[in-house]
Amino acid sequence: MFGRSSKINEFRLWGLLFTLFGMGLMILGTAGIVFWGGSASRVFAAIFMVLGMIGMLVSVGIYFWAGMLSTSAVILNCPECGRHTKILGKTDRCMYCKTKLTLDPKQATDLDEDELEAIKPIKS
Repeated sequence: MFGRSSKINEFRLWGLLFTLFGMGLMILGTAGIVFWGGSASRVFAAIFMVLGMIGMLVSVGIYFWAGMLSTSAVILNCPECGRHTKILGKTDRCMYCKTKLTLDPKQATDLDEDELEAIKPIKS
């Protein structure tokens, strides 16, 4: 699962996982009130609500970071599927077909001159 998609999609995946983890902790805290009742369950619920809120805030930070990275990413045409995709760093994968892409011709393998022209960044 990890390492098989573009870097921006990986960041978004981690944001989603932290969102689900935070929500799960909050639901677990609420379940303590339902099953146990009493004052001890309120403390249990409060602790898990705070931990869940921290997980949710971490996910917001990750989504914000992925959004900021996405605005500065280089846009290019994927030579495999022909769609516009964003690339972070020198090497990344296509967001759609998962083809390995690079901006460094020294790292490219099995490419003709026509394919090298196809991976040049799009000027916007």
